[in-house]
Amino acid sequence: MPATLKVTHKAIGVEVRRGTYDVVVDGERAGSVALHGTFGTPVEPGRHTLKIRNGRNSSRTATFDAEEGQVIAFRCSGKNILPIFLLSFVMPSLAISLRRE
Repeated sequence: MPATLKVTHKAIGVEVRRGTYDVVVDGERAGSVALHGTFGTPVEPGRHTLKIRNGRNSSRTATFDAEEGQVIAFRCSGKNILPIFLLSFVMPSLAISLRRE
């Protein structure tokens, strides 16, 4: 029985980057998640990587372990305070944050 990976694109307040994000699992695009939406996909038990992309901007890579029947939930947001938002044009990895819930 596979595990389920859920990624929610949730913003509190003003969302700086409003576009749809690509969900990349183990280096392969698995789907996309829109603002205030949730994406879910089955994953096999074991260790996996997750990255969220929006054009040239991407999150840092998150690593997670999945067990049979488990639901692994992450939340992503493009909201950044102004200095980090401006710096994200020089360092795109700062543009999207990804947190495990």
